[in-house]
Amino acid sequence: MQGMQSPIMVMNTNTKRETGRTAQLNNIAAAKAVADIIRTTLGPRSMLKMILDASGGIVLTNDGNAILREIDVTHPAAKSMIELSRTQDEEVGDGTTSVIILAGEILHLSQPFLEKDIHPTVIVRAYMKALDAAVKIIDSLAFPIDVDDRQQLMNIVSSCIGTKYTSRFGPLMAELALEAVLCVAVDNGDGTKEVDIKKFAKVEKIAGGSIDDCRVLKGVMMNKDVVAPGRMQRRIENPRVMLLDCPLEYKKGENQTNVEITKEEDWAVLLKMEEDWIQGVCAQIAAFKPDIVVTEKGLSDLATHYLCKAGITALRRVRKTDNNRIARATGASIVHRVEELKEEDIGTGAGLFKVEKLGEEYFSFFVDCKEPKACSIILRGASRDVLNEVERNLQDAMGVARNVVHDPRLLPGGGAVEMAVSRAISEEALKIEGVEQWPFKAIGQALEVIPRTLAQNCGANVIRTLTKLRAKHAEWTAESTGGKACTFGIDGDKGTIVDMKELGVWEAYAVKVQSIKTAVESAAMLLRIDDIVSGLSQKGGPGAAAGTGTGVAPQQDDEEDPPEKLGE
Repeated sequence: MQGMQSPIMVMNTNTKRETGRTAQLNNIAAAKAVADIIRTTLGPRSMLKMILDASGGIVLTNDGNAILREIDVTHPAAKSMIELSRTQDEEVGDGTTSVIILAGEILHLSQPFLEKDIHPTVIVRAYMKALDAAVKIIDSLAFPIDVDDRQQLMNIVSSCIGTKYTSRFGPLMAELALEAVLCVAVDNGDGTKEVDIKKFAKVEKIAGGSIDDCRVLKGVMMNKDVVAPGRMQRRIENPRVMLLDCPLEYKKGENQTNVEITKEEDWAVLLKMEEDWIQGVCAQIAAFKPDIVVTEKGLSDLATHYLCKAGITALRRVRKTDNNRIARATGASIVHRVEELKEEDIGTGAGLFKVEKLGEEYFSFFVDCKEPKACSIILRGASRDVLNEVERNLQDAMGVARNVVHDPRLLPGGGAVEMAVSRAISEEALKIEGVEQWPFKAIGQALEVIPRTLAQNCGANVIRTLTKLRAKHAEWTAESTGGKACTFGIDGDKGTIVDMKELGVWEAYAVKVQSIKTAVESAAMLLRIDDIVSGLSQKGGPGAAAGTGTGVAPQQDDEEDPPEKLGE
């Protein structure tokens, strides 16, 4: 009969809906498990995790990205959650723990909606509306700062690493990070600045000494000694630096090279030609009177002899990245062929070249540069584990300093922003009609996980503290305070309600917005997955589908059942 659905079609539709819901609930459980692992690592009173890596080594850290990087998971949803922290780390350098906790909480609050048969598309649509509203609210809370005010920048970076291991050493790490970022910052001329800390701020970890010996060098440091230690100078003031990426040795044949000699004297002629070529190259270099020659390729013993005679110090087989840093610090240009050398290629920006022994190895320094635009950060510590953790904290601090230089806007920390956005979204949700109101409001509730976790990790009474904070934000009206936003949050050390402005705890605008955007968008993506299928032919193999229990692709939907089935 027309207009009537087949019982088999109805059964198939119900089965697919159940399968989809099972996959979504399993994804939520996996995401929640990942978030629970690192929940205790948020805030200044956070706990450490001891990780056994693949090689049998031990890593002690409370850095969310470092922890999740070492975890081995098989569930696809859990893997995608771990990717979130990596994305956050690469994009802004901080907030890796917050983004995982927030995404896990959003997914956890999505579970009741799925159980009440609200379609995932409706939930996702409400989440995207809530995200737009949250970003507008955060924009209204943000206020600009003066990038030239060093003390204000120090407060921001200090509050960022206040939750890290290195906070016990005082403002040392914040000073290092800020000095390094300001050193490598380059003005583009259009009001923006380029800050490339990956290329031009290199961290050198040297075991031994104390943390107080850490410092930022206005120049370049690398693990190299001069080619001929006894015959070349190891300390030169105001050196003329020449940078090459061509070999200073006679070129060998590309493939097998055959030379046919008819007379015995021809062998001596061949050797003489090699010597003459090397002598000619060294003469061309010496004509520019450089004090130091740095090459990325090899340098033969004969070339070393001629350079020593000319009073030139040489370094060979220097890494490309180090050569680029030296070029930026000294003002030299990297030359590809000796014949193309010009006077303007010589770098004169370095104030001092020296070679020093640190620990068991020799290091070369190009320091006291006039306008370095590149720097090296020396980290000293008692052990390799301590140095690794200090480096992780320093990278986070440099990421925050870079974000503030790029986008000089600040937000109050300690969960104040999350609570203010949560309150505003709850009020905004009342204007939305229909079933979308509940998922919209859930984003506001999910944001409260940050102040709640801060209170939990410092041992405060969570219910009482959060109730007080909600009451503080509820009684705060813009009319009575001259349009100012509520900046009350939780003191992560004591678990009390304080004004973040008075406490001096700030967060970079870019970090906060990126973490909320990433968490909401990733949660929406996971909710839209209604089945997990595997491309592997063998059921139950590595990477086989988890969640639905099927390792094979689902059958295609039939628009109509075969007539013979309908007749049965």
